[in-house]
Amino acid sequence: MDYEKEYQIPIPESKYECLLFDVDDTLYPLSSGLSAECTKNIKEYMVTKLNIEESKVPEMCAQLYRDYGTTMAGLRAIGYDFDHDDYHRFVHGRLPYEYLKPDPVLRSLINSSPLRKVIFSNANEAHVAEVLGRLGLEDCFDDVICFETLNTENQTTDEPVGLSTSPVVCKPSENAFELAFKMGCINPQKTLFFDDSIRNIQTAKLTGLSTVLIGTSAHTNGVDYALESIHNIKDALPELWELVNKPTDVRKIGIETPVEA
Repeated sequence: MDYEKEYQIPIPESKYECLLFDVDDTLYPLSSGLSAECTKNIKEYMVTKLNIEESKVPEMCAQLYRDYGTTMAGLRAIGYDFDHDDYHRFVHGRLPYEYLKPDPVLRSLINSSPLRKVIFSNANEAHVAEVLGRLGLEDCFDDVICFETLNTENQTTDEPVGLSTSPVVCKPSENAFELAFKMGCINPQKTLFFDDSIRNIQTAKLTGLSTVLIGTSAHTNGVDYALESIHNIKDALPELWELVNKPTDVRKIGIETPVEA
C-alpha cells in the first residue's frame, strides 16, 4: 500500500486563485483628496491644452466620464486628438502624492494572503507606481495591468462604450476586462475583483468575476460584497487567507504513519 498517498488529508480547494485590484479610491480612501486634485488637473488640461471653453468644462467632463469610463476616453471618442503621455504628465504628473501615506495594515493584509494579486487600473504606469510606492505596496503585487497594457499599438476595440466608439480601451468596457484576462492570464471564474466604481463592478460581474465594491456598505446589482474600506476585507472574506490546494501529510499533524511488519 502507498501509505504516503493513503494518509494525506486534502484541504478543500479555494474558491479563488487571484485577487484583482483597482488602485485609485480603492487602495486608498476617496477622503485623501487625490482624486479631487486629479479632476482639477483634467479640467485645466481641457481648457489650456484643448481650448475648450471654461464654462462648458465641468458639465462636459462629468458627462464624458459617465459615458466612457474616463474623461480621456471620452475626449478621444468625440474627436479630440492629443498625445496620451502629455495628458498623463499634465493630469497625474502634477498630483500632490504627498497626500498618500504608507499603509502598513493594508500591506500586511495583502502580503499575508497566499493568492495571486494583480493590479487593474485605467491610470498610466507611472501613476500606478507612484501611488503604490507612497502606500508602501510597491512589491505586493504579482502583475500590473494599466493604461499602457491595454492601449499598446496593436490593441484595438470595436466595442462602443457610450455615445460612440473610443480609441482608448478602459474600464468599464467589457473589452478592457477581456483583454486584462488574456494579458494577465486570469480566470475570471476564480478571481475576486475590488473597485470603487459601481459601473466597473457591474461590468466585472457580467464577465464572470466575483466583486467587492469599496467605499460603501450598500449592496446593489452586481455587487457580491460591499465594504466601507479595503481594510475590512479579512473580516468579510477570511477564506482569502486560508491555504489553498495543498494536501496535508498526516505525519505533519501528529498522526502516526503505519509501519509494515
